[in-house]
Amino acid sequence: MRSFTREDPSAVAGSVETVRRDELACCLHWRHAFEHERKDSRYYEIVEDTILQGFEYRYFAIKDMHGEVRAILPFFILDQDLLVGASPKLGNLFNTIRQIWPRFMRLRVLMVGCAAGEGHLDNAEAMPFGHQSQLLASAIVTEARSLRASLIVLKEFPAKYREVLQCFLQCGFARIPSLPMTKLNINYASFAEYMNKALNSATRTKLRRKFRAAAGGAPIELAVVNDIAPVIDEIYPLYLQVYERSKLHFEKLSKEYFRRLGLMMPDKVRFFVWRQNARIVAFTLCMIEDDAIYAEYIGLDYAVALDLHLYYYAVRDMITWSIENGYRWFRSSALNYDPKLHLRHLLDPIDLYVRHTSRLKNLLLKLILPLIEPTQYDKTLKKFPNYKDLWCD
Repeated sequence: MRSFTREDPSAVAGSVETVRRDELACCLHWRHAFEHERKDSRYYEIVEDTILQGFEYRYFAIKDMHGEVRAILPFFILDQDLLVGASPKLGNLFNTIRQIWPRFMRLRVLMVGCAAGEGHLDNAEAMPFGHQSQLLASAIVTEARSLRASLIVLKEFPAKYREVLQCFLQCGFARIPSLPMTKLNINYASFAEYMNKALNSATRTKLRRKFRAAAGGAPIELAVVNDIAPVIDEIYPLYLQVYERSKLHFEKLSKEYFRRLGLMMPDKVRFFVWRQNARIVAFTLCMIEDDAIYAEYIGLDYAVALDLHLYYYAVRDMITWSIENGYRWFRSSALNYDPKLHLRHLLDPIDLYVRHTSRLKNLLLKLILPLIEPTQYDKTLKKFPNYKDLWCD
């Protein structure tokens, strides 16, 4: 346990203390942390218990001037290759450098946020976002050094936090875009109305052709459940098929992750499961928050997925179910941007705040970051009408 206090009398009063999970057991605030988000404190506990991969999980307990915990911000430590999202054109140059300097741009990183999702500040009712961020910004470099982390990253914080996280920029951090999430307004009476009003004729024609191809085979049946445990051995290999086809990897989910979600968070989790001839051919993990449903992860049986156009089939069914159950926004995780562009999604920017603990190396890092951030190399992203929002306030 380590505590840090701001010494500047003009700064926000309070302190930041580093704690482990077992120390949160007696913390009343932790039970309600992030309760307004779909990924509340239960989710962070599931992630810590089921996503290992060498991650070291810790928590910042942010206290007021009286020593009362008012906010908790999870973080984790890992060894990270910063060149994962860099342009392939620079690959030969970086490989040459690594022949001489094997650890070039491979650093021990302290990441604030969630290992499986975007980051958030804790409930503003207990402590304003601005106070949380100012206290953390004042303490985090010292803590990173004590944990032997060379790099600090605020991982994938939504653009709505840009104003309150401005203090990190004043403390030497650089802000760059991460691969964005997307959002789609589904405030329609039906999927058919959405198609007719939101999509152009070419896209409508292509979708109908795909749906006819799926209808030409054996019937595909949908079940929506909040507990996947009975079929975990069937759905997990489908998740792995999608994971292994992806060019970019970060977290790798486990069977226990999916099982625990249904057990501990049935109020916020929905699993969509598609069967053909009694065999599961696709599933999605979705989470709900207010009037939005978030498509988090998908699993597909590629023995039939491409012929049946199961991705589009799944999107249609998820949107249909969401409209029927009163949701107005369909939100999706990063990647696979081309179909989302044609379905009229908008980008939902999320940001990385990055700083090296060495002031001198941080100056060099700021020059390199624009070359290695991944969004500029995705040609599809630039076609979205709000692409500029990835950088602009």
